[in-house]
Amino acid sequence: MQDPLQLLDIPSLLSDEERDIQATVAAFLSDHVRPHIGSWFEQGVLPRELAQELGKLGVLGMHLEGYGCAGTSALAYGLACLELEAVDSGIRSFVSVQGSLSMYSIWKYGSEEQKQEWLPRLAAGEAIGCFGLTEPDFGSNPSGMRTRAVRDGSDWVLNGTKMWITNGGLADVATVWAQTEEGVRGFLVPRGTPGFSTQDIKNKLSMRASVTSELILEDVRLPESARLPLATSLRAPLSCLNEARFGIVFGTVGAARDSLQAALNYSGTRIQFDKPIAAFQLTQRKLASMSVQVSNAMLLALHLAKLKEAGTLKPEQISVGKYNNVESAIAIARESRTILGANGISLEYSPLRHANNLESVLTYEGTSDIHLLSIGHALTGIASFR
Repeated sequence: MQDPLQLLDIPSLLSDEERDIQATVAAFLSDHVRPHIGSWFEQGVLPRELAQELGKLGVLGMHLEGYGCAGTSALAYGLACLELEAVDSGIRSFVSVQGSLSMYSIWKYGSEEQKQEWLPRLAAGEAIGCFGLTEPDFGSNPSGMRTRAVRDGSDWVLNGTKMWITNGGLADVATVWAQTEEGVRGFLVPRGTPGFSTQDIKNKLSMRASVTSELILEDVRLPESARLPLATSLRAPLSCLNEARFGIVFGTVGAARDSLQAALNYSGTRIQFDKPIAAFQLTQRKLASMSVQVSNAMLLALHLAKLKEAGTLKPEQISVGKYNNVESAIAIARESRTILGANGISLEYSPLRHANNLESVLTYEGTSDIHLLSIGHALTGIASFR
C-alpha cells in the first residue's frame, strides 16, 4: 500500500475535481520542487523564482474570490496544502503566508484600491507578501505588542520590530499590525519605504527551506491610504491566523504521510536477518499505529473543511485540528525515522527533515499549549490565559 490513506479508502471521500486538484499540485511539486528540496534545506535557501511558478500553478490565494485568485473550495485549498507540506513545511508556509495571511488580510480588510494594487500581483507570484504580527517579546500574547502607529497630520508614523516573519526578507509588501490610540490597526508597508528594513534569521535548525526574518520599522511614514480600513481591532489579525491554521491542519497530514511512506518503502527493501524489516512484528506495529494516526488526522481535517465550507467553523475547532494534527505528525515523523535507522539522519530521506520542520509548526501560529487553553476555554467558559 503506497498511500497509507488508502487504509480507510479516504480518497473515495473526495470528488473527482478535488482529486484532480490534489494530483495536479502533487505532480508539479514532484517535477519542480521535490528533486531540490534536500539541497535547499541544507543550504538554507528558498529560490524567489519559485513564487511565480506557484502563481502559474494557481495555489497562491487559491481559496479567495476575484483579483486573479482561483476561488476554489476550502477543501481543495486544504488538499493543496497537504501536498505542499508533503514535500516540505517551508513550501507550505510560503504559500500559506502569501495566501492566508498577506493576501487574505488585504482581501478581507483592505480598500478596493489596495486590493486592485496588490492582489493580482500576489496571486501571480509577481509580488511576495508577509504578515508582521509577532514581536520578540510578544508571541502568544499579541495584544501586548509594542509596535506603535501614531498620527502625524494626515500620515501615520510607525515604530517597532517584528520577529520570526516568514517571507519577510523576500516580501514586496508587509502587512504590519500596530497599536494606535484607537486600538490595533493594520498597515501595508511596501519594500523601499524609508525606515523599513528586514534582516533574515540565520543558523536555523528548522524550516531551513524558508525565509524567516525580522522586520524593523524606524519612523516609517505612511499615508492614510496604507491603512487597512476594515481592520478595527485585534480580531482582524487573529482571523487571518485562523485562515492559515486551517492550512496547517491539512499540511501536517502531508508531512506525516510522506514520512510514513518513506518508512514503508524503506522497510520493504531493507534486509536484516535474511528478510525485510517490514516482516518483523515490532516494525509492523509501528507502521500500523502510524497509519491509524495519519488516517484519523485526515478525517479530522476533512470534517473541519466541511464546517468551513458551511460557514460554521469555530476558532476552538481549528485549535483542535492544529493541536491534534501537528502532535500526530511530529510523532509519526520521529517514529518513521527510527525505522530508517542510521540512514534516517541523511537528507536523502524525508522523516527527520519533516520532524525538524514540525518543531516550528508546533510553535508558530499558536503553540500547542495555547491551543489547548483555547479548547479548555470552549469547554469550561473560563479564559485561563487572561
